[in-house]
Formats: sequence, structure tokens, C-alpha cells
Amino acid sequence: MNPYWSAAVHGLTPYVPGEQPRLPGLIKLNTNENPYPPSPRVLEALGAEVADTLRLYPDPDADRLKTAIAAHYGVTPRQVFVGNGSDEVLGHAFLGLLKHEAPLLFPDVTYSFYPVYCGLYGIDGRTVPLDGDFAIRVDDYLAAPACGAIVFPNPNAPTGRLLPLAEIDRLLAGRPNVPVVVDEAYIDFGGESAIALVDRHPNLLVVQTLSKSRSLAGLRVGFGVGHAGLIEALERVKNSFNSYPLDRLALAGGVAAMEDREHFEYTRRAVMASRERLTTDLTALGFDVLPSAANFIFACHPDRDAGELAAALRERSIIVRHFRQPRIEQFLRITVGTDGQCSTLTAALRAILEA
Repeated sequence: MNPYWSAAVHGLTPYVPGEQPRLPGLIKLNTNENPYPPSPRVLEALGAEVADTLRLYPDPDADRLKTAIAAHYGVTPRQVFVGNGSDEVLGHAFLGLLKHEAPLLFPDVTYSFYPVYCGLYGIDGRTVPLDGDFAIRVDDYLAAPACGAIVFPNPNAPTGRLLPLAEIDRLLAGRPNVPVVVDEAYIDFGGESAIALVDRHPNLLVVQTLSKSRSLAGLRVGFGVGHAGLIEALERVKNSFNSYPLDRLALAGGVAAMEDREHFEYTRRAVMASRERLTTDLTALGFDVLPSAANFIFACHPDRDAGELAAALRERSIIVRHFRQPRIEQFLRITVGTDGQCSTLTAALRAILEA
């Protein structure tokens, strides 16, 4: 503890991001990055920006990017907010929309940034248990006696389970007086976006990222879509914090990625096909694999400790994510890589299990 820290810092428990080791020959299946490169149009756009404009500030309103996102989803630019990755968009939403006297509800097994934001902003966060199959039950959120706001990922992370759009609609109809944030970082790998519901529900904000399905984790581009009144709250928070959250490269790359639908469709379908093959292969090895609509799978082996399996894979230069927390300590979250990477993983697990 440093004596120069402010009092607020002493009580913080920061988020711990996935490991980013730099090891030769590593098969990295721990942070849900896309195994395929971004659209070639992104690289062209980045080259054009580098040529002459980096000496200039970026557009603080990100108008071209908002317009591209709005066109893709059939909304208006006034319904779009952009930020430095979906984490920043979520951070602004926690402060601008989810901080109320009544508690904020979110799943007990979910994205671990949520309790971090609660600690940072002094929000009373309460967890709602997933069911025995690690699924979100809408009835639990409707029955909660005190609720100021709701946030959850869909598909959930790290479980990968998808809540059907009809259930989200039912939740919104049953809780019309509280803001609901649906975090869709992985929606493009098997779900239907709740953006389809924003015009019917003024309390809904949908948050997405270009890190996963558009292979732009290195550019940090996230966005939210909702009623213009919700977007105004996020803009007020953003402009009280950093008027230029996205640099010129991120803006140019984001526009190009949103406009190249053909590349987006090709790569996301490739990941989905690899996910199904990997699920089949791991099931054949005796793993229990949860149904996944994300670019990762969540699996456990009934006879082997997950921590030991993760360590054994690491010795073979393969890293996966192991969460040492209640209910999921025997699960591994495995990013879907290329077919070659998945085959190497499967072969390594077979050798470990047979040893």
C-alpha cells in the first residue's frame, strides 16, 4: 500500500486479463481471439490513415463508424455509441445507466469485470445463480424483490450458453422500469442479437465488440446500441472522461470491418464449424461440453482435475483458461482456433488422458 494512494484505490480488486505470453510455437487458446486475420479492407484502411493524418486528432464523435454500425443493424446513428473496446462501453454504462439505489443484478458465473466495475463505482451488485445446467433463468430476475438494473452477457461468458431472444424480450417486458444491458461480445458465433429489440424497449442497451468476430482485438473498438436517451447518458460520461477514446486507426479499421460483410460471414462460419468439430472430438474423449454459441467451449472431464489438465497442456505449449472459482473450478474454457490448432489440442489431451 502506497501512502500517496487515494482512499478509493485501497479497496479496488482489479480485473485480471487473460495471459498474453510470448513463447515460440505457442498454441494460444485462452483469450478468445479470432484465429483468422481481419478483412483485407481493414489493412488497406489502416495504410491510408498512416500515410498522412496521424498528426491530426480523430473525430471525437466517430460519425463514420457510427453510421457504418447503424447501417449494418438497421438503426440510426443517434442510437449508436462507440468506445475503446466493449469494456470501456460497459464501464460507461455501469456509471451512466446501472448505478442506482436498488441493487444491480448479474449472474453468479459470468464476466469477471462486472464485480470490478461495481467496486470501482460503488454499485451494490448482487449475483443471481445460474441453474444446474449453467443457464440464465429469466424468472429469477423477474422475481427479484429489489432490482435497480440488470446486466448479463449473451452468450454468457465463460459458459458459452445462449439465452434465446424471446427470453430477453420477456425479461424486458417484465422489467420495463429498469435499464437492462446485454453484453454481446460473442453473439455473432451462434445467436440472434438483441439489437432487434431496442426500438421496442427504451430500457435496453446492447453492447458489442469488434475484437472477436471481426478479428480486431488489437484495435480496441466496441459499441453500444439502444434508445437515443440511453446513448446520451453514455456520451455525457465519455465526454467527462476522454473525448477521443478511439484513435484514427481504430476508426478507419472499424468502418472497413463493418462494411466487409463477406469476410465477416466467412470467418465467423469457419469458427462455428471448427467449434462443432472440437466439441465432437472432446466429447469422444469423455469430456462434458456445455452447449456453446460463442467462439470458445466450456468443458470438464469427470475423472481428471481441470487445473492438472491445464498444466499438462501448458507443458506441451498449449494454453487454455482455467478459472479457480466456485462452481466452475473443474472446467476449462478453450478458445476455438483453426482446425489445425484444434486437432493439436485434441491429440495432446488424448495423450494426457492415456498417460
